[in-house]
Amino acid sequence: MIALVDCNSFYASCEQVFRPDLWGKPVVVLSNNDGCIIAANKEAKALTQIPMFEPVFKIKKLLVDHHVEFFSSNYTLYGEMSQRVMNTLKQFSPNVEIYSIDESFIDLANMKFVDLNTHGHLIKNTILRNTGLPVGVGVAPTKVLAKLANRMSKKIPGYNHVCVLDTEERCIQALKDAVIKDVWGIGKKHCQRLNNRGVFTAYQFAYEVSLDWVRKHMTVVGERIWRELRGESCLSLEMLPKAKKAIGTAKSFGSKLTDLGLIEEACAFYISEVSEVLRKQNSCAQFIQVFLQTNYHSDRDAQYSNSVTVTLSTATNDTFILTREATKALKTIYKPGYRYKKVGVNLSGLIPQEFVQMNLFEAANPEGRSALMRTVDKLNEKYGKSTVNSGLVGNRQKQWELIKKDRSPRYTTQWSELLTIDSTWT
Repeated sequence: MIALVDCNSFYASCEQVFRPDLWGKPVVVLSNNDGCIIAANKEAKALTQIPMFEPVFKIKKLLVDHHVEFFSSNYTLYGEMSQRVMNTLKQFSPNVEIYSIDESFIDLANMKFVDLNTHGHLIKNTILRNTGLPVGVGVAPTKVLAKLANRMSKKIPGYNHVCVLDTEERCIQALKDAVIKDVWGIGKKHCQRLNNRGVFTAYQFAYEVSLDWVRKHMTVVGERIWRELRGESCLSLEMLPKAKKAIGTAKSFGSKLTDLGLIEEACAFYISEVSEVLRKQNSCAQFIQVFLQTNYHSDRDAQYSNSVTVTLSTATNDTFILTREATKALKTIYKPGYRYKKVGVNLSGLIPQEFVQMNLFEAANPEGRSALMRTVDKLNEKYGKSTVNSGLVGNRQKQWELIKKDRSPRYTTQWSELLTIDSTWT
């Protein structure tokens, strides 16, 4: 059996953990630069007059009028709270697949003599006690059915956030109750294709559509979903994260920039971020792409965007070499006179570090540089992100970084932002 543990309204719940005064109140979290709503708790979702994903400046009065608390994204807090949940899950099984920041599959194969419903409630209550975060638990023979069980645990009040599909009868009934669009892996096009064929429930898909039709119209991916819904496990747990094939980042500036120096500093900062990720998976990049663009939503600014891809003579994960090449590339696409909104970098052509083909006409990467990178990574891991950076990053980050004026404190990672309690309150 497999359990899917999914945090409820994760970003909003993280904000409420340290703000008990917000329990039971509508809370939303905004995207980078406070652009639009990307997460909401159930109280906020119940306010149907407030549209999700609408630019915040258009609906700010609505939020205030309905007493909705809104926060800038606080990914440092969310990442640390996620790690606490994952650490708790490892108490229940050594085999945990971290599927995303707020959900994981755990292997319950060796619990044939355990009451799975009781065990599911134990998982839910332990996570709530250890982290303060509410979760839903779905247990079933396959990952697709576990995903369906998890959805039922949250949508059907009688389950109290734990749903176990441990018999064929329960699985069949769950499939009959589930509409096809709610099945994990069935996208809009497949859903429309199945609807056109008269298939509207998960049961119809699993037991009334032939395997030949599924193979022809939905490829091997559809076949796996079809088999998993019938209780045949096709998707195994993946305990180790797959190595990324490309690593990139791009964030909008807090304000529009015209100065090349500031844009270079932002670009260098992003390179330091992605190269650190590159080294964590022991890879080197062969290509760097740098792109630059104005705000295409603005009808007042002249528009311009461009990108350039550089092929490195030798694949590397050295922050300083990558920064040097990215800065040179940026200068080739920068044009004065425009108000730029965003710069971004992508590293691609990733290969394992031990397979890097050295260049006959260049000196081999000296051991000292690798040691330097390891030292930088250790210092940043110990003392916090970006404690040590390339000098090209500069010290004017506040002039280009994201707007985050409504960000909550980073309660769990910054000494200066620890939660304080008024001991005199009665």
